[in-house]
Amino acid sequence: MRQTILEEKSFNFATRVVRLNHYLRSEYREFVLSKQILRSGTSIGALIRESKYAQSKQDFLHKQMIALKEANETDYWLELLRSTSYLSEEMYASIKSDMVELLKMLVASTKSVKATL
Repeated sequence: MRQTILEEKSFNFATRVVRLNHYLRSEYREFVLSKQILRSGTSIGALIRESKYAQSKQDFLHKQMIALKEANETDYWLELLRSTSYLSEEMYASIKSDMVELLKMLVASTKSVKATL
């Protein structure tokens, strides 16, 4: 089955988050924040993938809304990592642009589903 752009982008983002987790653990021996961003950043794509086989439009919307909440939480952890100097401005800007794109796509997706309910 063909992946949607949202599925593809969320999977690629999750891959970046896994690499970021490895970087934080190996370079800084930072285990608390790295675990938080790993959990929230990888769950976005998992929820989007799960929503593909939702039982109803309401179930689809529910899963997409949770993915949106996880994306917002991930955005928080990224800002915190930048503010505490675990991420350089360049690293932050790179991953932040992907985060913003995912957030926009999830907002658009949830709005369009809400409009059909």
